[in-house]
Amino acid sequence: MPNRTSAKSAKAVKAAGKVAPARAGGGKNRNKPPILQRIPWLTVGAVVLLVALVGALTASILPKYQEQAALRERQEHVRQLRDSFGQKFAPTEQNQDPSAQIEGVVKQEYPAGLHIDATQRVAYDKTPPFGGPHDASWADCMGTVYDTALREENAVHSLEHGAIWISYNPAKVDDDGVDTLRAWVDGEQYMLLSPHPDQEAPVSLQSWGHQLAVPNADDERIGQFITALRLNSFAYPEVGADCATMGFDKENPPPYDPSEPGPDAVPMNGAGLQPDQGEMSGAPGGLPGGGLPGGGLPGGGLPGGIPAIPGMPGTLPEQQAPGSGQ
Repeated sequence: MPNRTSAKSAKAVKAAGKVAPARAGGGKNRNKPPILQRIPWLTVGAVVLLVALVGALTASILPKYQEQAALRERQEHVRQLRDSFGQKFAPTEQNQDPSAQIEGVVKQEYPAGLHIDATQRVAYDKTPPFGGPHDASWADCMGTVYDTALREENAVHSLEHGAIWISYNPAKVDDDGVDTLRAWVDGEQYMLLSPHPDQEAPVSLQSWGHQLAVPNADDERIGQFITALRLNSFAYPEVGADCATMGFDKENPPPYDPSEPGPDAVPMNGAGLQPDQGEMSGAPGGLPGGGLPGGGLPGGGLPGGIPAIPGMPGTLPEQQAPGSGQ
């Protein structure tokens, strides 16, 4: 007959047998997969990908937003300068060429309406040039900012239309300076900006028959020159001509050629060329046919003495109709 001690041992062994399987099987968790298998990896991966995409978009968009904000700030500063200069440097019948008041402006008379084709070159006497024979196709000058140097023959034609061409030597003007120049040009009709690697001056401004070299992009004479000569109908020949064109690829413009023009280049006097009769008619888009010097009325107008019409090419901003927003 088993004693009391043996009975207790048997019970203990029996109890251990019941508990051991439960531990071996994990108790309440014996039917669940391991913890690594229970993590929603697809959801985690989607969240990680989303965070990465948001970060990439932020890194891409934020600098552009900051650049645009900085440009708008510079443009507001430019507008204030232009308003202040307008009181002294805006052209009038009594003061037809206010650039005469600007220190450093060089003036030169050039024949107008002398066109070459895309295969020809002109032996320009200035770098950059600011008048003389030029390509029949003008460079787009609707506030256009070019990242590459322009073929000079196209840029000069834009000057004949009343535009201001600002050029800079990229080796002498830093990014901040270029941004300052861009504020004068970007979106402003009858303006264009481009690098010019061979010019001596850090910054040079060209209008038809006028040039101003300045040492930096912050020189106040830049605004004075623009105010005095942009669309100044007393100072350029093709009054009323447009600055937009479908014949010039502004995204891929004809490149600047740094080589010497060669013996077959067209001379500055245009020998061998005949003035383009399409620009000699006196109609809008042509050379002046009468009226005041420069072919228009005081402060701007169309050829033949036709008064400036609000909204028409060749009309100065102050001549726009009230409330036009131009």
